[in-house]
Amino acid sequence: MDTTVDTAVDALRARLGAAVFSRVAGPDGPATRDRIHRGPGPRWFAPDRPIRRVHGDAAMFIGGLRALLLQSLHPLAMAAVAGHSDYREDPWGRLQRTSRFLAVTTFGTEADAEAAVARVRGIHRRVRGTAPDGTPYRADDPHLLDWVHVAEVDSFLRCHQRYGSDRLTPAEQDGYVADTARVARALGVLDPPTTVAALDARLAAFRPELRGTPQAREAARFLLLTPPLPVPARVPYAAIAAAAAASLPLWTRLPLRLPFLPLTEATAVRLAGHGITGAIRWLLPPPASA
Repeated sequence: MDTTVDTAVDALRARLGAAVFSRVAGPDGPATRDRIHRGPGPRWFAPDRPIRRVHGDAAMFIGGLRALLLQSLHPLAMAAVAGHSDYREDPWGRLQRTSRFLAVTTFGTEADAEAAVARVRGIHRRVRGTAPDGTPYRADDPHLLDWVHVAEVDSFLRCHQRYGSDRLTPAEQDGYVADTARVARALGVLDPPTTVAALDARLAAFRPELRGTPQAREAARFLLLTPPLPVPARVPYAAIAAAAAASLPLWTRLPLRLPFLPLTEATAVRLAGHGITGAIRWLLPPPASA
């Protein structure tokens, strides 16, 4: 009887895990995963580096959404996304491309990581335009690349420290920021931070440039409230969205028109965040590496 139950549970886990993985990685996800993790060749990061622990953990689901919300507060970065991204028409495709880039640069071979960076830089060179206030922008501007990078790194690290299965020590947190700087330089960031203190200082330096534009608030509403999801996915996504919003700095709430409910965020939202990341870990065990 127990064997029958175990078999049924394993089958359910495999079916649900495959469904989640296909959403995140795309229909060719299994083949891409095998190439990334088992392809022969040197890597940018050794197996014991902090970047592998952070980017391989389920807390990235929350950190990724937090990063999008935080990045939207820079008017030029948001204008570039609104004008050239298909995040509304094809949000899953955008997620799959982003997750593939993170996986390749973190776990893949040097050759594949360099090819992925070259593709992204080629796209950035073609993205340029004018924000609603008349300010010109271009996606390969090192200053804008710097903002996107520090917002991402801050989000991934903070959400890992809150919801990750294996928190980093202070020295490992500095190591993670230094690891991500390797990728940032390859993408065109001129002087990425390499410690948590430098990351905090860089974020503070950007504060005068940030504001909640109509485009940013529209993106926040879409990401948090109206993403195109099947009914069974709405409850777990709501947990991810609530945890992502609650992990943002307080100064972001008013510009994005997000509520601040300290008691709820410290209890129900925190529990929901741990619950959903635990469920994702159960559904998506780490892949075997070469």
